[in-house]
Amino acid sequence: MKWRFALLVALVLLLALARLSVGPHLDGAGAMHFGVAMPTAETLPFRANAVAGAAVVGLLLGLAGLALQALLRNPLASPYTLGVSSGASFGVACVLAIAATTGISTQALGGEFGGAVFGAALSLVLVWMLAKRATGRDGVALALAGIVLGGVMSSGAMLLEQIVPRGLRGDLLAWMAGRIPELPDPSALVALWILGVLALIVLWKAAHLLDLLMLDDDEAAAAGVRLASTRAGLFIIGGLLAAAAVSFAGPIGFVGLVAPHTARLFIGHRHRLLVPSTALCGVIVVLSADLLRQGLDVGTGRLPVGVITALAGGPFFLWLLSRSRRGGSEWNL
Repeated sequence: MKWRFALLVALVLLLALARLSVGPHLDGAGAMHFGVAMPTAETLPFRANAVAGAAVVGLLLGLAGLALQALLRNPLASPYTLGVSSGASFGVACVLAIAATTGISTQALGGEFGGAVFGAALSLVLVWMLAKRATGRDGVALALAGIVLGGVMSSGAMLLEQIVPRGLRGDLLAWMAGRIPELPDPSALVALWILGVLALIVLWKAAHLLDLLMLDDDEAAAAGVRLASTRAGLFIIGGLLAAAAVSFAGPIGFVGLVAPHTARLFIGHRHRLLVPSTALCGVIVVLSADLLRQGLDVGTGRLPVGVITALAGGPFFLWLLSRSRRGGSEWNL
């Protein structure tokens, strides 16, 4: 397994180098082109920011998906399929709309991050309650509740988008499509990396507990797992990581679903290696999407990263959903 983990690390480094080499550059005539070229002193900071931003978003969403799947013991759980990403988007839109209509500063309302945390937590609580009321923690019920609530939250965010000033509306629409900023706030980027690394360490330290949590509640409790406190911790970690990623890059879908399952297929189910491998797979997914979008010019610009991950992750989710409906083994995909 160690060589497979090393392969994931090598792939992350390769994609990072590739992303540093792809982007806008000036030709000999001074015209701007997109393509493969060594970064200059002027373009290197932009590309380095894109790499750092894409990597931390992938890290956060991958670990958020793993935490939510362990929390609910459900392979269909992820920030996107549970409506957490849409809820975070709705929370950010609420903060911006209230600030625009009342004149109150966004910081007084908790900022974009505070709005994202509130919206993400609200969505996760509602989805869990709806699915539990219907059929316990049945995978299909949970996924359907998340899809419906996510649609409602997304519609609410688009409604609020009509309230904000016209100059802000375009930025909000672009953000809601999911994008990796090339000029991020340095302090925000550093804070996200600190949050991601801390979450990685906490989940890695709790790997044995996460393994036991995959058992039935009675068996896990008999093995010494404090179910209530462990699930509360996973709830906080999953919601916080998803909210942080959404507040920075918008709702980038299916990363939290694809990354944990890819890591399981490649590494196995033991969380000691699964936790860091999921983080690496999340980085790989977002870096790959950001690299791919550089070559996809649709005439009005390049596709947002969120569109590419949704196009790739949607079929993957449908495959998982079909396995769940057929009664397949949820954790041996």
